[in-house]
Amino acid sequence: MRVATDLYDETNTLSEDQLLAIQELVHVASDMENISEGTELSITFVDNERIKEINREYRDKDAVTDVISFALNEQVSDEVEIVGGEIPNLLGDIIISIPRATEQAKSYNHSFEREIGFLVVHGILHLLGYDHMTEEEEKQMFSRQKEILAAYGLER
Repeated sequence: MRVATDLYDETNTLSEDQLLAIQELVHVASDMENISEGTELSITFVDNERIKEINREYRDKDAVTDVISFALNEQVSDEVEIVGGEIPNLLGDIIISIPRATEQAKSYNHSFEREIGFLVVHGILHLLGYDHMTEEEEKQMFSRQKEILAAYGLER
């Protein structure tokens, strides 16, 4: 197990089996992305109102979205790197809207589990530095998402 994942379901809608499946998907993604042992990650599942608040507060966008990622181990200029054996690698936080995922699963005509899996992997890849601002970046990121989801068994 490479990544210690804390899951928080603020909506109280995900079953134990669904949470376990998310944990397993994180392990598949972390293995495929060679994430180092001892890395920590949190995933919080919220309602549309909460994700809209977060989106407004941190991204200046007053709208509901499906997933937001906050990388915690990105080093910015003029920041001193802290090095030490006891310091965990905090990859970051992923926030996912359960109602938005439900809507999108219906819209894309696939299962809720597939949509949640997609959003989890999408968030992890953002935390690892993947992006989709350009056509080339989008092609690379979405190709990798598809590979990870296929390896786990969540194909469209």
